[in-house]
Amino acid sequence: MTIRSVHVDTARTWRGGQNQVLLTVTGLEERGQPALLVAHDAGELKRRASEGLRFVGFSPKSEFDVHAGWQLGKVLASFQPDIIHAHDPMAVSLTAVALGMASAAAKRPRFVASRRVDFHLKRHALSKWKYRQVDVFIAASRLIASMLAGDGIPADRIEIVHDGVDVDRIDRQPAIDVHATFWLPHGAPIVGNVAALVPHKGQRHLVGAASRVVRQLPDVRMLIVGEGELRQPLEKQIRALGLERHVLLVGFRPDVIGIQKSFDLFAMSSVTEGLGSAMLDAMACGTPVVATRAGGIPEAIIDGVSGLLVPPHDDQALADGLLRALRDDALRRSLGAAGRERVMTEFSVDQMVNRTLAVYERQLARQ
Repeated sequence: MTIRSVHVDTARTWRGGQNQVLLTVTGLEERGQPALLVAHDAGELKRRASEGLRFVGFSPKSEFDVHAGWQLGKVLASFQPDIIHAHDPMAVSLTAVALGMASAAAKRPRFVASRRVDFHLKRHALSKWKYRQVDVFIAASRLIASMLAGDGIPADRIEIVHDGVDVDRIDRQPAIDVHATFWLPHGAPIVGNVAALVPHKGQRHLVGAASRVVRQLPDVRMLIVGEGELRQPLEKQIRALGLERHVLLVGFRPDVIGIQKSFDLFAMSSVTEGLGSAMLDAMACGTPVVATRAGGIPEAIIDGVSGLLVPPHDDQALADGLLRALRDDALRRSLGAAGRERVMTEFSVDQMVNRTLAVYERQLARQ
């Protein structure tokens, strides 16, 4: 069965969601399923999309940008997809606008919306309107699915497809010597975090934990890889705790996989989290993980087996988890090996694409 699909993502930045979009579109094309990517003209997703992918750029200025909706409508009329898949909330809005502007005689594609964040749907009138247009939601975790149900989405309009990891691509990436790259003391244990600097990623708790860790293990260094609105508050917190030598905010890095391969430990400090694609990448690298029990994280981490779990919002508990792993080489090796195995068996990109395609097939069978 051949399924034509259009995928819409409006972000200009590169985060886990954009990686999932690219993996989905690429995976569908590799299976002989025609897929067209519509993404921001000035976005990182456009830059990373390979030349072989079908791509259309646009520049939406707001959630209900009529011109961008009209542009998207022209794409739909030309490509005539069976499925239109919106990968972020603004994309849902613009897809709803485009479908609303379509000719009554035009064939309406099935409308699929990905949900990768564990935030409740907004309840104002426009939000309710746009989400009523969606035929099925793909939730990245069971936790997100339960939140959608709690927000009033019927169970038959919710499917669960976990994020996928391209382990082969990760294996091909060379490791980067973080000690040399960031002028760190030779042999210093490295704890890494990869996430946007935004409130729900909880880096302030990681910095708080760092102040406790370095009192007992002064050689430890922490690298926080990412950029965002909380850079200045985090810099202020680091200075106030006297951690300038121990905690580094290194900004956005396109070579993040190579950097992750050189971490001794990956720290996931989120206070809310849909699933945690950067954490899955770290697990695929064989890097042991200490993470919070936030959102969908426990669906990937089996505590004490494929990682260590600690309560969110708790600097001391996070410090204790980090110290436990840093002091036990055998535990780190065991967690790293089990984490990689769990990603390969439960969170592979092939499983993600195949399960997404199965959602499309079920939707088309309903027509």
